[in-house]
Formats: sequence, C-alpha cells, structure tokens
Amino acid sequence: MALLEVCGIKKSFGSLRALDGVAVTVESGTFHGLIGPNGSGKTTLLKAIAGADFADGGSVVFAGRDITWAPPYERARAGISLKFQIPAVLRELSVYDNMLLALQADQTLWSLLRSATRRAKYDEVMSALESFRLAERADDLAGVLSHGQQQWLEIAMALAGKPRLLLLDEPTGGMSLEERRVTGELLQPIKQHCSLVIVEHDLDFIRDICDRLTVLDQGRVLATGTVAEIQSNKSVQEIYLRRA
Repeated sequence: MALLEVCGIKKSFGSLRALDGVAVTVESGTFHGLIGPNGSGKTTLLKAIAGADFADGGSVVFAGRDITWAPPYERARAGISLKFQIPAVLRELSVYDNMLLALQADQTLWSLLRSATRRAKYDEVMSALESFRLAERADDLAGVLSHGQQQWLEIAMALAGKPRLLLLDEPTGGMSLEERRVTGELLQPIKQHCSLVIVEHDLDFIRDICDRLTVLDQGRVLATGTVAEIQSNKSVQEIYLRRA
C-alpha cells in the first residue's frame, strides 16, 4: 500500500528549476533511496515532502491525505519526520537530555515544569539510546560524541515521535567506513514500524539497505526501480559516467 505519493512536484528558486514534475511513490514498510548527481533536486524534494519548503506545483499525499499545503507541524503530527544532513544536537546538553527533550515534545508545559516526565521516561530514553549504541554515553555531553555518534543520536531523536515515515538527508556523510556499516545495521530494525526515504551519495550503502531507488537528474526523475533495475539502467550509467 502506498504510504507517500508525490505527483508532479515543481519547485523553482528564481530562474533555477530545482524540481520539474517529480513523481515518487513510497510503499509502507519499505526503504526508498533518492540518488543522483549534486544539484539534481534530492534535498529539495525531501523539504517539499516535509513542508520545509512548499512546492510551486504538484501534490503530496501521505497516508491517503493531501498535505500539499499543510504546514510542517501538521505533517509531523501526521507521522513525517525529517533529519537534515548536518547534525543539530544540543552539544552542551548530555546525550540523555537530548533524547529526553525529543521524547518530551508532546508533553504539556505543566508536566515539564514539574519535571514529571523526566523520571517517567527514563526507561524509554535508555531503550532509544540502546537501539543506537549510545546507552553507555548517556551522561556524556552530546558535543564530545564522534560525528557518526551525533548522527545516530539525531536519528534516534527523529524517531522519538514514532513517525510512519522518516526522511534522512545524507546521514552517512563524513562517517568512517565502519560507522557507515553500523548505521546500516541500526536502521534496519525501524522498517518494522517506519518507512524511510533516504538521500545518499554512498551507492554501496544505499544499495545494501534500500528496496527501491529513484534517480534524479536536473530536477527530473530519470529512473525508478529495484536496486538491480537501477544498476542495469543504461541512462543511469551514462549520467554517473558523465559526472565521474
């Protein structure tokens, strides 16, 4: 069943046409990769889905609801979560408190003032950190984590609201080979309850975790299919060779 249907999305910045009639369908319980050369529109498409930038035309339908003009907070409440490329953890707070704040996002001001949820959410915080190999770093400041660990923390925070769709923009950028391998392992379990749309330049990484791929080039969809279909696509091969 289609969880996300993007149809004919257009987006321009002045004279630059970043997206030109892009259509993408993401099925429930799948990982869908967006690949393509720099400037092909991948990040712009994620922002259009999440509402960080409204599209100029086309439609975005999520779980059967047209959210094309819905503000970002409504999309988040509907079950869409977006993590940008650069980590945005609160560096001067502990790893524990970063995770706690993410889990407290839906709490009332009164419960926060009484610190009622800090005690109540201890097990939930530690479980989330354990899922991303960060439980032993709970008391450390987020700013002393490695780049890869900060990415894992922010992914865990993005999942705090139990979204149905997680949008990730180049999560492995700047990671070591080992951190990339571990990231793939950490993401796999979320498929049980959350679909994923991921922008990546690491083709080996995205090939290993994704069910389907969409290739963008100059703001248009060049091809969509399984990993095997994309790998054997002549047009896709020419695009990458031309920019090698």
